[in-house]
Amino acid sequence: MAKAAVATKFSGTPGQIRRQRIERIGATAISLGAAFWMLINIIESPDQFAQSAIAGLRNGLIYAMIALGYTLVYGIIELINFAHGDLFMLSAVFSSFFITYWIGADESNGFGWFAFALCLVAVMVFGAVVNVLIERFAYRKLRNAPRLSTLITAVGMSFLLNFIGLKWNGSTPRQWPTVIPSGDIYLGEIRISMLTIWLFLIGFPLLLALNYLVTNTKQGKAMRATSQDKDASTLMGINVNKTIAFTFAIGGAMAGAAGLLYQQSIGTTNYNLGFQLGLIAFTAAVLGGIGNLWGAVLGGLVIGLIQGLNDGLPIAFGQAWSQTVVFTILIIILVFKPAGLLGKVTTEKV
Repeated sequence: MAKAAVATKFSGTPGQIRRQRIERIGATAISLGAAFWMLINIIESPDQFAQSAIAGLRNGLIYAMIALGYTLVYGIIELINFAHGDLFMLSAVFSSFFITYWIGADESNGFGWFAFALCLVAVMVFGAVVNVLIERFAYRKLRNAPRLSTLITAVGMSFLLNFIGLKWNGSTPRQWPTVIPSGDIYLGEIRISMLTIWLFLIGFPLLLALNYLVTNTKQGKAMRATSQDKDASTLMGINVNKTIAFTFAIGGAMAGAAGLLYQQSIGTTNYNLGFQLGLIAFTAAVLGGIGNLWGAVLGGLVIGLIQGLNDGLPIAFGQAWSQTVVFTILIIILVFKPAGLLGKVTTEKV
C-alpha cells in the first residue's frame, strides 16, 4: 500500500522521481524556514510585522502590474520585452506632466480626483499605443528571426525609451504633487495610508478585468490559441498579427496604469526607474511562472512582501541587503522549482 501511495504521488523515470522528491523536500524546507522567520518576528513585534507586510504588499501590487506585461508578451511570442520597464517609466513621467502641467491639478480635491481618473484612461491609452508601435516596427519583422536578434532589438528599444525618459524627465529625480486622497487609517497601532488603500482599490479591479479578458472573451481565446500554435490559429481564421498587437496593447496599458499608481504613491519620477523596477517585475514574472497571469501577480506580491518584511522587521538583514535577499530567494526557489511557483514544465518539440 505504501508503494502504491508513492507511485500516485510521484511519476516518471527513476531520475524524474528522484528530482521530484528533491524539489518537494527543498520546497518544504524553504517554507518551514520562512514560516519560522516570520513567526519569531510576529512574536517579537506583531504591529511592526503587520505594518511591514502592508507596505510590502503595496509595492508588490505595482510589481505585479508591471510583471503582467512581461508575462503576456512572453506567453504569446516567447519574447522577453526588456523595453517594458522603460515603458512603465515613460508612463510615470507622462502621468506627472498630464496631471500637473496639462490639466493643472496639484491638490487632493474634486478637481484633482477628476484629473486622476482622466489620467488613468489617458496613460493606459498612451502605454498601449507605444507598445503596439514597438511591436509593429521593431519586433514584427523579426518574429521568425533567431531569438538572439529579437532579444538584442528589445535591449535596443529599452535604451531608446530610456533616452526619451532622460530628455523628458531630466537626469535627476523630480518631485511631483499627488492628487489622490492622502491621510492615514489606524487599526489599533497599525497605520494604513489612504494611498495604499486607493492603490488596491484601483489595481486589483484592473487585474481581475485582465484575467476576465484573457479567460472569458473571444479575443482572450484568440490570444491563448495563438500562444499555443500560431499556424493552427491562422488556419482557424484568427488574425495572428492583430492578436499579438492586441496583447502588446494590453501589456502596455497595464504598464501605463502601474506608472500612474507609482507616481501618485511615491511622488517622484526618475529616468532610470524602468531599469530598477522593471528588473524586479521581470523577476516577479519568472518567480511566479513566466507566461502565467496569476503567477505574475503572485510573484509580484511575494517579492514585495519579502522586501517589505526584510526592510521593516527587527530580525532581518535590513534595507541595504533588500535586493540581495530577493534574488537569493529567487535563485533558491528556481533551483527546486525551475518553472516558477505556478508555472508548468514544458518540453521543446523537435
